[in-house]
Amino acid sequence: MTRPLSARVHRSGMVFSAALTLIAGAVWAAHHAVQAAHYGSHTGSRLAAVWGVTFLLLALQTVLYHCERTRRPSARARRQLDALHVAVLVPVYNEDPGYLRLGLESFLAQTRRPDSVHVVDDGSTSGDYADVRDWWTTAAAAAGIDTTWERQSNSGKRHAQAAAVRASAGADIYVTVDSDSCLAPNAIEEILLPFAKARIQSVAGIVLATNHRTNLLTRLTDLWFTTGQLTDRSALSAMGSVLVNSGPLAAYRAAVIRDNLDSYLNETFMGRPVMFSDDSLLTLYALLRGKTVQQPSAVVFTALPEKASHFARMYLRWMRGSTIRSLWRLKYLPVTGYAYWAHLIRWFTVALSTTVLGWLFLIEPIRYGDRPPASFLLVPVLIGQAQALRYLGVIRSDERIRSRAVTWLLMPLAVLASWTVLRAMRWYGMATCARTGWGTRQNGAEVTLDQSAPTVAFVDQDTVQLPRIPLKKLYDPDTEQTLTTPLPAR
Repeated sequence: MTRPLSARVHRSGMVFSAALTLIAGAVWAAHHAVQAAHYGSHTGSRLAAVWGVTFLLLALQTVLYHCERTRRPSARARRQLDALHVAVLVPVYNEDPGYLRLGLESFLAQTRRPDSVHVVDDGSTSGDYADVRDWWTTAAAAAGIDTTWERQSNSGKRHAQAAAVRASAGADIYVTVDSDSCLAPNAIEEILLPFAKARIQSVAGIVLATNHRTNLLTRLTDLWFTTGQLTDRSALSAMGSVLVNSGPLAAYRAAVIRDNLDSYLNETFMGRPVMFSDDSLLTLYALLRGKTVQQPSAVVFTALPEKASHFARMYLRWMRGSTIRSLWRLKYLPVTGYAYWAHLIRWFTVALSTTVLGWLFLIEPIRYGDRPPASFLLVPVLIGQAQALRYLGVIRSDERIRSRAVTWLLMPLAVLASWTVLRAMRWYGMATCARTGWGTRQNGAEVTLDQSAPTVAFVDQDTVQLPRIPLKKLYDPDTEQTLTTPLPAR
C-alpha cells in the first residue's frame, strides 16, 4: 500500500517557550517605543494602557492555543463512532477536473472510509465532468461506498449541499468538503473522534495548501491561513467555541444541518439572499446546540488563489460574510457563553488596532509633529513571528522543514500586508457587505492542477490499484528522505 499526501501537527514545549520569548520581546519593544517617543504624558499613558491590554489578550490566546488537544476517545467510544453513517457532501461548480478527481481519490484512501459520498454539480458551465463521474461511480462501487452524482441548475453552494443532504437522509454525521479538497489518509477517522462527547456538535479540520509553493502569494497565504488556524481557532477550540469552520473540511451532527436546512437556504441580509459565509452559518447553528471544536489531526489540502485578483475576490467575500455573521452572533449567541465574548473581543481588537495605527501614523505626525519610533514597527513583526512558529510545527510529507522555514521568514511581509492592504480590504468589505453574491469561478476554474508534477499512486485498503495522480515529490519526515516513488506500507 502506498502513502498519499499527508501531514501532522507537531507539538513542542520549545515552540511554546520561543513564542513567549518573542512576545516578551514585543512587550519590551512597545515599552521602549512609548518611552522613546516625544508624546505628552496623557498620550503616553494612554498608549501604555493600549499596549498593556493588547499583550494581556495575546498572552491569554497563547496559553489557550497551547491548551488545545487532539481528542482521543476510548476503544468503546471508537466502536460507537465506527457504527455511525458518515456522508460526505461535495458541491461542485466550475472546478478543475484534476482537483476534483484528486479529492475523490482521497476518499478511497481513507483509513475510515465514508459510508456514502454525494456529489452535486451546481450547473457548471465549464463542462459536465462525464469522465470523472464515470470513473468515480465505478471506483466507489468497488470500494463499497454508496454514491450519488446529480446535476442541478445553478442555485448556489448551499442548494447543492442541500441536494446532497436530501440524498443521504439516513446519515448520522455530515462531512462537508470543497470540490478541490484532498483529504489526508486519516482525515475522516480523526475528525469523527471528538463526536464521542455528546456536547460536540461540529468539528473543524486543519486546512493546508496543495499549491503552497507555486508563488509568493500562495506561500504568504498558506503561512497566514495556517497560522490563524493554529492560533486563533485553536484558542477558541480549547474553550469549545470555534466560530468558523473551514469549507475544505468540517463535520457536523446530522441534526445540526437537517433541522436548520430551511433557514440555511433562505438567509437574507437587507432583503438580498446571502450566497456566501455558509460554513460560518453552519458553525453558528452548531454553537447554539453545544460545543464546536477543531481536531488538529484531521488534515485536508486545498488549492489557494494563485493570482492577486482571485485572492481579492475571495478575501472580500470572507469579510462581507464575517460582517453579516457578526450581527447574527450578537443577536443569537447567549451572553453567558465564551463564544459571545470571544467574538466581541475580536472586533474590539480590530477597532483598537486600526485606531492606534491611524493615531500614530497620521494624527501624531500631522497634528503634533511627532513621528513614532522605529521600535513600533518591530512590535507586530515579533508578534507575527511568534505566532507563526506554529506553522513550523506542521510536518508535511511533501516538504522539508527548511522549505517551511523559508516561508516562516516571510512573516514580516505577511504582517505588512495584514496591517495595510488586508486591513483596508476588511473595512471595505464591511462597508459593502450588502453585496451578497459569490463572485468567483464565474468563468471557469481559477486554479488548475499541475499536470507536469511528479505522481504518486493512491492505493485503496484492499490494495486495488487506482490511476496515478499528480503530486509533488514526497518527503518522509521519519527517514528524512525525499522519495521519487511511493513509500511501502508500514
